[in-house]
Parts: sequence; C-alpha cells; structure tokens
Amino acid sequence: MHSHLSWLEACTIGLLQGVTELFPVSSLGHSVLIPAIVGGSWARDLNVSTPESPYLAFIVGLHVATAIALIIYFWRDWLRIVGGLVTSIAHRRISTDDERLAWLLVIATIPVGIAGLLLEHALRTVLAKPSPTAVFLMINGLILFASERWKRRAAGSTAEQPAELAGSREAAGEGGVLVKQPSDVELDAPLARLPLPRALLIGASQCLALAPGISRSGIAMATGLSRGLSHPSAARFSFLLATPVILAAGVLKIPDLLGPLGDGIRPQVLVASLLSGLGAYVSVRFLSRYFENRSLRPFAWYCLVGGAVSLVLVNR
Repeated sequence: MHSHLSWLEACTIGLLQGVTELFPVSSLGHSVLIPAIVGGSWARDLNVSTPESPYLAFIVGLHVATAIALIIYFWRDWLRIVGGLVTSIAHRRISTDDERLAWLLVIATIPVGIAGLLLEHALRTVLAKPSPTAVFLMINGLILFASERWKRRAAGSTAEQPAELAGSREAAGEGGVLVKQPSDVELDAPLARLPLPRALLIGASQCLALAPGISRSGIAMATGLSRGLSHPSAARFSFLLATPVILAAGVLKIPDLLGPLGDGIRPQVLVASLLSGLGAYVSVRFLSRYFENRSLRPFAWYCLVGGAVSLVLVNR
C-alpha cells in the first residue's frame, strides 16, 4: 500500500494537532473538519473514517510528540509523581501528597485506557465524519458553558479554594509588593486531597473524547470544575491525566506507521511530529498561565460557532 500525504498537509495537521490537543477544542475534531472544509485532495488524503486509514495512524502517532512535550514541561512534577509511586510500592503505604497523587493518576487513567483499547478504532471510524464531528464540537461547547455554571453553583459548598493563589495575588496588589507564586508542590496539594471517586470520575469523563469533536482536556476540566476544582487545578489535573493517555495512544500506532500504512509518508510523519511537539509545548505553557485567572467561556463560544459554521460548510 502506498499512502499519500503531502508536506503541506502533514505540517499543517502536525502543528494543528499539537496545539489543539491541549486546548479544550478537540484535536481530532479539527483533524476531521479542516480537510473536509478545504476539500479536494485534502478531503481524499486526510479521511479518518477510511478503513485502515493511514491518516488515522498518522494523527494518533503524533500523540507521542505531544506527550513528550508534556513530559518535558512537567518533568519536575513527573519526577516527584513517579518517585511517589515507587516509594509507595516499596514501603506499601500512601502517606505523602506525591504518593497519593501518583495513585490517583494511575486509577483515573484506567477507564479511558480500557475504553480506548476496546472502542477507539470503531468509534473513530464510524463517528469521524464531518457532520457528526461538527455536532459533537457544538456539544463540547455546551459542556464547557455548563461547567462554568456548575462551578459557580459549587463555589459555596464543595469548591476547592485555591487559597495559596488568592493570597499571592492579593499580596502582590498591596503597595506593589511582588510575592512569590506558589510552587508546583503547593499546587498539587489540593489535587492529592481529591477523593478517589471524584478523581476517577474526572478520569472516566475522558472516555467521551473518543467521539471526534469532544475535547479530552476540555471534558476533564469541565468535570473537575463541576466537582469543585479551581480553574488552575482542573487544568493541571487534565494535563497530568492526558500525558499517559496520549503517550499510550501514540505508541500503539507506531507499529502501524512502521508497517505498510506508513509507506511513503514516514519523512512527513517525522517533521509533523516535531511541529506537533513544539505546538503542544507552547500550548501547555500558555494554558497553564491562562487558567490562573480566566475561564472556559471563550473556548465554549469558539466550539459553538466553529461547529455551526463547519456544519454548514461541510453540507454545502
């Protein structure tokens, strides 16, 4: 089998995947809709729903680069978390924040891992068509809007209050004195105190992202907000959860790209992976700061409007 993927197509989708994987707007949704809207050879070459699609293997394979970018950005955190898992197993205990957070991430990843192995290929080839994807993108926008509403309702009772963030901002505004921002260890403390059922629910919500147009990071953040997390904590937890999931998804596709599906496109895959990794690193750096004091509403509007416009364009 000889696959077709031009350099322009590969570079565009590579950069797009890296950026949109972490933004709450669905990377797969964009990978389905953009080629359909452009049309021509793009619609033919970049069709996820084609059986044994080299394009599907290509975009999922890009996840390896995205995961590497996340590991690089959060390398200090992953050293602590992996260290916590090792000490927990070695000493048969769960006593520190790092040990507890490590196990919460492991357990919260299990549902989407199982669902991905059993359902990913079937759902993506059946649902990854332009019209359903545009509808799912609008649904994603509604979910983001709803999460902000749930967050306001939960604020008076179950919300995790980011006291360390609030204190730092207030102090910085008094007499212009700058106060050191809380460390990653302090930011992870509220996450480590999450009840197990709540962490498991946030992790399981990622299963909905098997439908193209539903964002993995968006649905995890929305669920976290509805369960009382602040925006910075919900974003951080979603990024930490995403790392093992998207790394595993990408690694599973590497054999496909090394086989017949990758014939003729491996150089494009390498360049696209580099762009994907760079896009992901810039995105997580931006979003980690963005969610310190901003909401999901701009992304919700983007999904609603973008989904509606896409639905019209792909059905012309």
